[in-house]
Amino acid sequence: MKKRLILILNGKGGVGKSFFAINFVQYLKDRQIAHAAFDSDDENSTLKRFHSEVDFINPAEPTEIDKMVHALEKADVVVVDCRAASTRIFLDYFKQTELPTALENLDARLTIACPVNHELDSIYQIQKLASAVGDGADFLIIRNEVHGEGFELFDKSKVRQKVVNDLGAKEIVVNKMYKWLVEGLQKTKLTPTTAVRNSDSFNIMDRQRLLNWQRDFYGQLDSAKEFLLPAGVVEPKAA
Repeated sequence: MKKRLILILNGKGGVGKSFFAINFVQYLKDRQIAHAAFDSDDENSTLKRFHSEVDFINPAEPTEIDKMVHALEKADVVVVDCRAASTRIFLDYFKQTELPTALENLDARLTIACPVNHELDSIYQIQKLASAVGDGADFLIIRNEVHGEGFELFDKSKVRQKVVNDLGAKEIVVNKMYKWLVEGLQKTKLTPTTAVRNSDSFNIMDRQRLLNWQRDFYGQLDSAKEFLLPAGVVEPKAA
């Protein structure tokens, strides 16, 4: 499939969906890949705070969710930051619209990007998605180290065996970022790419830390590019 619809989805709050979305959208910009992005949380709107061009969708309205599919008519990659507690909403939408079939007509494929952490609820959400969607989507498991508690529960779970061995899921790691850097980015509404150009907000060593973190993060994304980028993109261009 030439195009990708990427839903960053895990019904558990606080697993790092928006953090991943913010930095993934910046990756698409830095790699000069045409895309569209949507924020489905009109209360917190974290993604839109960092990327002002992002549009909203209201997941309570099916015709609003349609926007992400319509966007594939012009963009090769569409990214949706799905708000917490929305797993059932999107699963109902998949069922009502037979989404994988609709995407085939657009020469597109669905990727469900699932952040996971040390909490059992985040693992249960992946189980719920995998059981409902099966091979109707490609699964990308995002091992989020932000809290540093490890992934022992997930590694020992049958859920991981199912998504990796049966569904061919890929896994990437999001390294922990220093707390003061996260807070600084949130305060200034900057991504690492824009922060390294801003000597007023970040000193030279913190800018170097952000560059190192982003280099590792982009390397992880490149390792799963067949689930994240349009077909035919072999070596993503660097800005």
